[in-house]
Amino acid sequence: MGRLIYSMITSLDGYASGPDGGFDWALDPGVHAFITERFDDVGTYLYGRRMYETMSYWETAHLQPDQPQEGIDYALSWQKADKIVFSRTLAEVSSARTRIEREFDPEAVARWKDELPHDLTIDGPTIAAEAIRAGLVDEFQMFIGPGIVGGGLRFFPDGVRLDLDLIDEHRFDGGLMYLRYQVAGA
Repeated sequence: MGRLIYSMITSLDGYASGPDGGFDWALDPGVHAFITERFDDVGTYLYGRRMYETMSYWETAHLQPDQPQEGIDYALSWQKADKIVFSRTLAEVSSARTRIEREFDPEAVARWKDELPHDLTIDGPTIAAEAIRAGLVDEFQMFIGPGIVGGGLRFFPDGVRLDLDLIDEHRFDGGLMYLRYQVAGA
């Protein structure tokens, strides 16, 4: 049985992307290595279209001549996992081990959690909001950057209340904080 993990890098004021849709906070090599270590055992990534289009970079990132070892390691880890993209508009995928689902189906995601022997992540605040509202997310992993962006897409959706237990934390030299929570009572 797998856990569904929602994890993203956010601004200090809680936005997963800024007002223009992008994110300006960079990852230093130590953070990137930490993320690779934390997510190396994830067997399935669940994405919305925009997050998938951002993450599909990792399909060929290991071939970039100036790619640091941390980037190569993450790319190889990402490539070995299955990817499911929830999109009504995406015509085709650009990475191996990837399929499109036209609608987010909470019952299917619950079934995958029960049937798969590995963890799953849900990435992207819009699609994650659906999973959070459906009560499917078991764990939240936030990488909180030392900056305020003042608007954009929020990490957590409005109208949801959850009690969480802090189960891990880590501070990086550049001021980024990692906070790992599980749903209370899980």
